[in-house]
Amino acid sequence: MVTEEKIRRINELAAKSKSTGLTEKEKAEQKALRNEYIQAVRRSLKANLELIRLVDENGREIGPLPRKYKH
Repeated sequence: MVTEEKIRRINELAAKSKSTGLTEKEKAEQKALRNEYIQAVRRSLKANLELIRLVDENGREIGPLPRKYKH
C-alpha cells in the first residue's frame, strides 16, 4: 500500500532531483517508490475494470468484459 508518507517522499525526491540532483542511494529509493506506486495504481485500475459489466439496450446485464481484455 502506498501511504501518504511514501507519496510525500516521492514528491520530495522529485523536487530534489530537479534542484540539486540525487545521490545513487536516493535514485534507487526513488525508483523503488515509483515502482510501488505504479503497481498500486495498476491493481486499483484492474479491480475497477473487473467491476464493469456490459448491459444491452434493454438494460439487461449481458456479462463482464470479454476475457481478452483481462490481463
